[in-house]
Amino acid sequence: MVDQEITLRPQKNTFIELINAVKINPPAVFSLVILFIYVFIGLFGSMLAPYEFDEMGVGIPLQKPSWEYLFGTDEFGRDVFSRVLAGGIISLRIGVLVVGIAGTFGSLVGLVSGYIGGWIDESIMRITDIFLSVPDLVMALVIATSLGASIDAAIIGITLVRWTGYARLIRSGVIAEKGKDYITASRALGLHPSRIIFKHIFPNSYTATLVQATFDFGLAILFASGLSFVGAGAQPPEPEWGALVASGRQYVRAAWWIPIFPGFAIFGVVLAFNILGDTLRDFLDPKLRHSMDQKH
Repeated sequence: MVDQEITLRPQKNTFIELINAVKINPPAVFSLVILFIYVFIGLFGSMLAPYEFDEMGVGIPLQKPSWEYLFGTDEFGRDVFSRVLAGGIISLRIGVLVVGIAGTFGSLVGLVSGYIGGWIDESIMRITDIFLSVPDLVMALVIATSLGASIDAAIIGITLVRWTGYARLIRSGVIAEKGKDYITASRALGLHPSRIIFKHIFPNSYTATLVQATFDFGLAILFASGLSFVGAGAQPPEPEWGALVASGRQYVRAAWWIPIFPGFAIFGVVLAFNILGDTLRDFLDPKLRHSMDQKH
């Protein structure tokens, strides 16, 4: 009688509802436009760049922005615009890998911990407490420095400090769901625990994780930029945005355009992801969503 499973969620097109919620939210529309441009630059920026990012002497060193060099040139005569475009794919890679790995691992840990409970749950939560006891950026800096300063080391460091948030969120959702009647009925029908976890519990407890992932995408880019700025992330001549800001800080008075434009790129992307995260949180939270519906 395994096939006689309970319908857990009403049949409705949540995606269409989300699109409608975004359309009546101008900041969310703005964030999506910025993110579309960001993803486009991340995928095709290197092809759109007028010069190679590490090509020296394409212009006079420290040349001001002009029609020929939109973002000016750096101390080696490299085109800053080309370097910012090339840095887009690096930032996109950082965000995808950190959110993908940390979100997947943390969610699996949270599912197992919350469903099994007992000493396993207690042990896992104490491990997460150890990670949470140290500021994220400090721990990421220590890990990245220990592994050797590079983009890959920065990604590993950020991933190792961000999985705990997903584990705690999913664990809370699992604990809230596993005591409900439909889970009791699923167990009575003889469903395998893995099927209960992944087909029933997870679909009803992942929404907070989706919001967390949206915020973390921007946070991963910000953390990676910070690590590169202090020398623990990307190394020259890699055009990662944080590294570009770091290389231009000594010229901030004579050539303000070198750190300013990659700094604006970081600011715009992180802001867009935060706005989108706020929109998703308001839409997926039943209480906030009800207040939004009343306003509109």
